[in-house]
Amino acid sequence: MHTHTAPIDGFHYGWINPVLSYVVACLGAALGLRCTVRALNLPPRRRLGWLLLGAAEIGCGIWTMHFLAMLGFNVTGSTILYNVPLTLCSLLLAITVCGLGILYVGYRPRGLSTLLVGGTVMGLGVAAMHYLGMAAMHVQGQVSYDMSIVAASVAIAVAASTVALWMTLNITGLLASLASALIAGVAVVAMHYTGMAAVSVVLDGGTPGGGLPASQFITPLAVAVLVLLSLGGIVLMLSPQDSSLSGRAAARPEPVRVPLFERQR
Repeated sequence: MHTHTAPIDGFHYGWINPVLSYVVACLGAALGLRCTVRALNLPPRRRLGWLLLGAAEIGCGIWTMHFLAMLGFNVTGSTILYNVPLTLCSLLLAITVCGLGILYVGYRPRGLSTLLVGGTVMGLGVAAMHYLGMAAMHVQGQVSYDMSIVAASVAIAVAASTVALWMTLNITGLLASLASALIAGVAVVAMHYTGMAAVSVVLDGGTPGGGLPASQFITPLAVAVLVLLSLGGIVLMLSPQDSSLSGRAAARPEPVRVPLFERQR
């Protein structure tokens, strides 16, 4: 059986897919982080709904970004099919793991350790979603990875997720939220394309495993997820701030300040 390494093109349609992916990643992050800020302005017993909504927004944004980018991925000489159950599991994984990170930050005392744990969990969620989504991809051969580049992609996701959380916890206002979202968008997109740089495909002329082309289910599903993102944004905009609370101080008696480096005593 003749085998050969196939050329890979991650930008089959030029910059359309990367730009759309970044916009969607930023949208999901902006909505999710705003929900997190809204939750932190409430007493702990009333935060759960906003934290869960934030996890759903961030997870959906990450997943949609990944597969919008994958629509521009091409392996010369091979068809690409996607395992539907695994693809759906990658969506649930993104929401679940990001949710764990947000819930941890939402209920733990403020401090460097809380920030690092929350950022690490969120970053690992981004990476786990990516590689589970890649595991759902079937080609006419074998897919392998350069593990050093894989490690770099995970480090990028963790670092940028931690910075985005730090900005959310420490800087208030719309501009700060937008800046956090832009950083989180960079985390997701940079992680994705770094991870894709680790991929190599050796074709053997076989038949791809069971699945469907992206155009038959990923595109409609991505549209449905974008609708859910929009609904979350509508809920966030139309839900009034709690008038029973006199601002941030009423919800959080102590200001939230998480230094990047704690001073040694």
